[in-house]
Amino acid sequence: MTAVDSNPTGNPTGGAEKTKGDLVVDVDRINKHFGDKHVVKDLSLQVRRGEIFGFLGPNGSGKTTSIRMMCGLLTPDSGHGTCMGFDIIKQSGEIKRRVGYMTQKFSYWDDLSIRENLDFVARIYGMQNRKEVVDQSLEKLGLTSRAKQLAGSLSGGWKQRLALAASMLHRPELLLLDEPTAGVDPAARRDFWEELHRLAAEGISVLVSTHYMDEAERCHKLAYLAYGKLLVQGTAAEVVEGQALTTWSIYNGRNGDIHDNKLVGLSRQLHDQPGVDQLVVFGTSLHVCGTNAALLEQTLRRITEGQGLRMERIDTSLEDVFIYMMNKSADNFGDQA
Repeated sequence: MTAVDSNPTGNPTGGAEKTKGDLVVDVDRINKHFGDKHVVKDLSLQVRRGEIFGFLGPNGSGKTTSIRMMCGLLTPDSGHGTCMGFDIIKQSGEIKRRVGYMTQKFSYWDDLSIRENLDFVARIYGMQNRKEVVDQSLEKLGLTSRAKQLAGSLSGGWKQRLALAASMLHRPELLLLDEPTAGVDPAARRDFWEELHRLAAEGISVLVSTHYMDEAERCHKLAYLAYGKLLVQGTAAEVVEGQALTTWSIYNGRNGDIHDNKLVGLSRQLHDQPGVDQLVVFGTSLHVCGTNAALLEQTLRRITEGQGLRMERIDTSLEDVFIYMMNKSADNFGDQA
């Protein structure tokens, strides 16, 4: 068992020890209720300068609420913490001036051009050198050639780039991204993440919620929340290792293919068998996971014997772990969900 499992709200092992001066976010046992729902429960977390910290979890798990509380945008009911050295409860105004926030839904003006949108945002921040700041932002995000194009006519990827440019205009120390690439094509997502890593290299910290496993693997650290509670945190490798899952891939031994109906039948056969904790179809193969490696292998060899199938033990992926943890925590809220 790794430190990620045994101390999910503490610092994961394997990296340099965090110092107070290195921490951009440092919160301790913060809580939030909305009515009778306890949406964030005793969350403790630390984020370093220049770190991309990803938040994973099912819909409604408290990811966005947690991020907003950590950055002074939402007041916790209890607990305490600092963001960029300022108290998240008493000095939220100071924090807000130093944070860039990019929401999941595009929130700029469709009937204004890219330049006009950025100029309007610069005016809201009271910037004296607006034209220079906007020009620099257009150049930095590769928007100069489209500066006169109306925002409403942009594709999802270009809207995303405009939103990032707007959130960075005032040169924040911390960037908050709420599922920023939802509905964006893979190429645009790749470009977006390359830009995030460039910003992180400049010392800007990024808090991002995502459901994409390839994006999660590009974060320096991850936190998995389920219905308000932090279950695990650490690097992607630490999160996978901490669940101690063994994974086998099963497919047709003759031609590398297996028909969906055969997959479904095999999945039904394996359901609730000893050692089998999870069954997930991945394309033309069936991934079978379990925490008892010896018992799982014994069961698989017994069930698949004589069926002309091929079994291969594979590395457990972050997606396997994500699905496993989501299924384990599905009923945490009970009637409150």
